[in-house]
Amino acid sequence: MSYVAAVCGKGAEVNQVKEQLLQSNPVLEAFGNAKTMRNDNSSRFGKYMDIEFDFKGDPLGGVISNYLLEKSRVVKQPRDERNFHIFYQLLSGGSEDLLKRLMLERDFNQYNYLGLDSAKVNGVDDAANFRTVKNAMQIVGFMDDEAESVLEVVAAVLKLGNIEFKPESRVNGLDESRIQDKNELKEICELLGQDQAVLERAFSFRTVEAKQEKVSTTLNVAQAYYARDALAKNLYNRLFTWLVSRINGSIKAQTKVRKKVMGVLDIYGFEIFENNSFEQFIINYCNEKLQQIFIELTLKEEQEEYIKEGIEWTHIEYFNNAIICELIENNTNGILAMLDEECLRPGTVTDETFLEKLNQICAIHERFESRMSKSSRFLNDTTLPHNCFRIQHYAGKVMYHVEGFVDKNNDLLYRDLSQAMWKTNHVLVKALFPEGNPAKMSLKRPPTAGSQFKASVATLMKNLQTKNPNYIRCIKPNDQKAPRVFSGALVRHQVRYLGLMENVRVRRAGYAFKQPYESCLERYKMLCSQTWPHWRQGARDGVKVLLTELQIPPEEFSYGRSKIFIRNPRTLFELEHLRKHRLEDLATLIQKIYRGWKCRTDFLLMKKSQITISAWTRRHFQRKKYLQLKSKTILIQSYIRGWKARKLLRELKHQKRCEESATTIAAYWRGTQARKDLRRLKEAARRKHAIAVIWAYWLGYEARRELKRLKEEARRKHAVAVIWAYWLGLKVRREYRKFFRANAGRKIYEFTIQRIMQKYFLELKKKLPSLSPTERTWPARPYLFLDDTHTELKRIFHLWRCKKYRDQFTEQKRAIFEEKLEASELFKDKKALYTNSVSQPFQGDYLEISKNPKYQKLNGAVEEKIMLADVVNKINRANGKGAPRIFLLTKSNFIIADLKSGQIKSTIPVIDITSVSVSKQADGLFAVHLKEGSTAAAKGDFLFNSDRLIEIITKLYRTIFFKTNQKINVEINNEFLVQFNQDKVCVKFIQGVQKNGNLPACKRKNNRLLEVSVP
Repeated sequence: MSYVAAVCGKGAEVNQVKEQLLQSNPVLEAFGNAKTMRNDNSSRFGKYMDIEFDFKGDPLGGVISNYLLEKSRVVKQPRDERNFHIFYQLLSGGSEDLLKRLMLERDFNQYNYLGLDSAKVNGVDDAANFRTVKNAMQIVGFMDDEAESVLEVVAAVLKLGNIEFKPESRVNGLDESRIQDKNELKEICELLGQDQAVLERAFSFRTVEAKQEKVSTTLNVAQAYYARDALAKNLYNRLFTWLVSRINGSIKAQTKVRKKVMGVLDIYGFEIFENNSFEQFIINYCNEKLQQIFIELTLKEEQEEYIKEGIEWTHIEYFNNAIICELIENNTNGILAMLDEECLRPGTVTDETFLEKLNQICAIHERFESRMSKSSRFLNDTTLPHNCFRIQHYAGKVMYHVEGFVDKNNDLLYRDLSQAMWKTNHVLVKALFPEGNPAKMSLKRPPTAGSQFKASVATLMKNLQTKNPNYIRCIKPNDQKAPRVFSGALVRHQVRYLGLMENVRVRRAGYAFKQPYESCLERYKMLCSQTWPHWRQGARDGVKVLLTELQIPPEEFSYGRSKIFIRNPRTLFELEHLRKHRLEDLATLIQKIYRGWKCRTDFLLMKKSQITISAWTRRHFQRKKYLQLKSKTILIQSYIRGWKARKLLRELKHQKRCEESATTIAAYWRGTQARKDLRRLKEAARRKHAIAVIWAYWLGYEARRELKRLKEEARRKHAVAVIWAYWLGLKVRREYRKFFRANAGRKIYEFTIQRIMQKYFLELKKKLPSLSPTERTWPARPYLFLDDTHTELKRIFHLWRCKKYRDQFTEQKRAIFEEKLEASELFKDKKALYTNSVSQPFQGDYLEISKNPKYQKLNGAVEEKIMLADVVNKINRANGKGAPRIFLLTKSNFIIADLKSGQIKSTIPVIDITSVSVSKQADGLFAVHLKEGSTAAAKGDFLFNSDRLIEIITKLYRTIFFKTNQKINVEINNEFLVQFNQDKVCVKFIQGVQKNGNLPACKRKNNRLLEVSVP
């Protein structure tokens, strides 16, 4: 993979694809590799990866297939081996905060599923590897919540191993089990979002369904431990399968152009341990199938091809392992078929009954040995126990212990545990157990592990046979995992059982190079003058002429029926050397011809340019000469026309001067007469004005004298009235002096209070604030004792002006303000765009659908009243680009129509809308989430962009509430998920420079991420 990444091209997209392909390895190795006795980083699963390339050789993506994860390692490991790397990496490299959230401790001794014999490996830094895995998951495209969910499942698997059971006896005499310490169970339920009582019952009871009947039985301690381990193995295995599927979703090729595929198969090698069980059996079966393909492609097919082509050939013997494959995979008498039959057989089924069946059917097979087989009767091998059988593989004899074969092949997970996992609130765990859904529950028995692996191996073999394979054989130098140590016996054994000796003998006796005549002639025809450049006869005759002219010895090649066979690689190297020199000569010839053509083309271009320049130069000088002559002619004409014009002007001026003189004399005469008449009229008016002034002065004098007389008379009357009033006052004071002395204080107090209140109300009247309900000012309190009155008056005045303000509202205006109030509750202090929308009234129909003749057809197609009509940008689900669309909202539906034609694109009932998502920024992008399974949700959710986002979502929110009497969820977050077709895509808002003003820029990063750049 590193070599492919190094030799490929460069570029942002290519580098991203290469980085994702490379970083998928650390993730899969962390979850699928473990330390074994022979390898510190042994793959415990098979991986086949198709890497797709474009025509330039740049990688476009890839697809990974996984085979048989060794899930039994989760619950039990052999001596001196470890569990999968991720458990140790998480405990060693996880931060304190992460371990606290996952409720884990760093001490390996706290967990029963972790082998303590070799928890620490020399030269392996689990903490650094954990950081590498987290970084790789981020590069591949895992979201933060997805990575957190994966680690939660890993932590739950670790904690499952710490659950212990104790036996209890019921009244009816049946044995049952109970969990000793429920703290671990409680923490597991908190991690997975599970009800503790549901999971506890699933560990204690088992429900068996047959047709219409259900029977619930208790589990004893052994069965409870089996259920716990089965859940842990299945949980981890399904998590690993989900990881592979998730990685495939990120690294798969985005384009649908023609591409070339390179497959890389990295699968477990042949395994021989002290205790070989079901896992080693099917791993070795897979290696037998791969060896069979190797034999067919390298030994069998090559020798058959020599005979088919008519080449003289002596057959070389080799071992064909088809008999071993037939022993294992035969559909009737094969070991896997018998194991499946034993698992499905009613009655008591044990590993011993399976071994007895093998002894009955396979006893006469030459590659099968056991205590009861015929091939072992004449052997003095006492190392073969009674509960074992031995198979003579191509790599040697392997003894298998039948203990656990039936259980591991069954791979049975109780339905109660599947249903309990499906009931969790953990999204990932719920997706891992779809069979737990009661609606999809099936009584059909799931396929066994052996049959599943056999089918996947058959698919792999079929895929490999369509490829042109190249083999990389890894030779292990020693068993000590030490450098610079070479064990000759071990290496010879590996070379022998891999079939390399037979392959070398075939290569030595055969031909190093073979090629069809057409391809050979096409590649080397330039080396012969007779075949270059075109050979008009048969390809075989052309190759003969070519080799004859090159004087190649006849013993170095042979002619087949359709191919040429070359024995010695040196002959091929010589041909390639001659071809290289000939290509250089041809390149020189092409360069010479090209340079000649280039020089001729340049010369002709220069000649044509010179002619063009000469023509333009002559034209320029002739035009310049003509313009000079023309300018001189025009100058002479202008002088003559000027002289004639000036002469005519002098004559006209003299004539006009004579006419103006008579007019001036007449005007002066009329002016003199007018001024005389004006002076006469002014004198007459002056006389009339003098008379009026004298008369006015006389009238004023008479009026002032009469006023003086009246004032004197009034003064006398007033003096009499004042004297009389003083006298009456004196009499009253004398009469009521005693009464006033008794009540004067109270009266003065009441009078003072009355005057103060009167003054307070008059001043308050002058200082009243405006009648706007938003006005919060109020005049200051003048006296302390009026505090309560002042506050109550302020409240009454505010209520009164609010009522006055409400009385002015029409029904339409009242609805607008209710929408504004709803928008405030939804978006105030949550969405940055809200403040800009406060001052903008909600109009609804911005396009005037009913009045605009352009939308007459669209208006006729919509039967209901249109509550909102506006133009929005619909975001493309594939590339993130926007297209203008008409957005219509009625009481029952919202409609998307084409802006140019007015044709309806989509009609979505509002009852199918589940929620709306927007960001916290000042952008106008929003997502409309549709109900899963509805007709409208076939292509997924909708993404729109509009400057009137606040109004659109508010009206949509109110419409759905009036229709369904339920409030939809309006999610305001800078990162949310949308459903596009079958994929969930994360929409993430980032700060960036805008190319289209303030419009957000959307870009698909991969299948799981859509980035939106906002200002």
